Amino acid sequence: MTDPNYVKIFDTTLRDGEQSPGATMSHAEKLEIAAMLDEMGVDIIEAGFPIASEGDFAAVSEIAKNARNSVICGLARAQFPDIDRCWEAVKHARQPRIHTFIGTSPLHRAIPNLDMDQMAERIEQTVTHARNLCDDVQWSPMDATRTEHDYLCRVVEIAIKCGASTINIPDTVGYTAPRESADLIRMLLERVPGADTITFSTHCHNDLGMATANSLAAVEGGARQIECTINGLGERAGNTALEEVVMALRVRNDIMPFKTRIDTTKIMGLSRRVSAVSGFVVQPNKAVVGKNAFLHESGIHQDGVLKNVETFEIMKPADIGLNEANIAMGKHSGRAALRAKLKDLGYEVGDNQLKDVFVRFKSLADRKKEVFDEDLVALMQDSSANTGEDHLQVKHLRVICGSDGQSADLTMVVDGEEKTVHATGDGPVDACFNAVKQIFPHQARLQLYQVHAVTEGTDAQATVSVRMEEDGRIVNGQSADTDTILASVKAYVGALNHLIVRREQVGKDGDSKQISMYSH
Repeated sequence: MTDPNYVKIFDTTLRDGEQSPGATMSHAEKLEIAAMLDEMGVDIIEAGFPIASEGDFAAVSEIAKNARNSVICGLARAQFPDIDRCWEAVKHARQPRIHTFIGTSPLHRAIPNLDMDQMAERIEQTVTHARNLCDDVQWSPMDATRTEHDYLCRVVEIAIKCGASTINIPDTVGYTAPRESADLIRMLLERVPGADTITFSTHCHNDLGMATANSLAAVEGGARQIECTINGLGERAGNTALEEVVMALRVRNDIMPFKTRIDTTKIMGLSRRVSAVSGFVVQPNKAVVGKNAFLHESGIHQDGVLKNVETFEIMKPADIGLNEANIAMGKHSGRAALRAKLKDLGYEVGDNQLKDVFVRFKSLADRKKEVFDEDLVALMQDSSANTGEDHLQVKHLRVICGSDGQSADLTMVVDGEEKTVHATGDGPVDACFNAVKQIFPHQARLQLYQVHAVTEGTDAQATVSVRMEEDGRIVNGQSADTDTILASVKAYVGALNHLIVRREQVGKDGDSKQISMYSH
């Protein structure tokens, strides 16, 4: 890592990414994503915010114990209890890191009501405390891009003198522009004593759509660590997308002669898995990992690609883990073919999971003439959303719709007890959702109902996404089926299952929302 052109990749999908409204992941899902990031070659995994809840602490602690290659980092506010709790969670890692932060801009200094001198003293005390616990300390001045330069230099110098080996410069609200991002890093390197002995990091948000550009500009300015998330997941408009900065550095190495150790062939598998567990569908035209990223519909483009693929493609699909082989899948396909195809799509499945997925695949193949890659991805996402430990399960659905009205007969299993109801509504989906409410009364408000056709044709699967809110807690549900109404009910029930889990977590841990608000 002594190569001056080496750029560390710091992934915060499990911390900042999970703070996206509705993106909360289960304990098992966090461990799974962390293992995938570790295998992919991510240098630092920010596994969570240990003091936020008992669940966060447990996840960070177990990830720390299991990591083989990555540095495991926990986030802590500039408070001794936060830092102590963070150390307790990460200390079992082969390479632990404490990441502590405080807001330094005029707006953020007003939150704890500290003047410049008081804040400087707080930074000195807390960074010193963290360094006494852990050899690897990262410090962040939250809202750095709106902090006065003189004061930013002052507090960065204090953090370095107190033992921080990484200084992260967050663009907390996505306010800065690329030229400013590069100039800010250069200014710190020039003005702060000892700046050349530590690593500068960049953490950008995408509020103005410039997170990737700002991160790359910061690297050109001298930063050698990029904080990012899979699919750009994160608060508000999201964070810098890992897949974008990594592929940009690879494709445009001619003008950006920097390197990472990311195995890019694992990008697509991770993108799909994070999308599935977070409930955030990747937009079709998303850079690198979007469904349309390697599709060509224009006649001119199609003709050019057929003659020479490089005329309209700057990356190879295989570079990010997209399979170029064409194995036709249908009702006669066996388990071996299904396992091979899923592996090509980025899914490693064990024997038990394969058995379950194979049953679902055969059922789908009986209803469709041809099963496409996109169908299998939807199948895997739907499978991952149903753990078999759900409080609510859909057993049978019968819908009647027409000019005389719409009604639904629904049978569900609620904590092992079977219940059946009849309900009506303004449409078939409304009737079904009313039936669910009769079986499981709740006050959650439907914020989003979205249907995506996975492939073309009247036999196409539909992926339905549902977002619900209750008492400030936002949850997502997602399901896929050739029956759009059934997929809608399963997605709705899936969201309710996530809501039940959130209720249980709040009951055990207390509401951690207020703590999360002040992370950078």
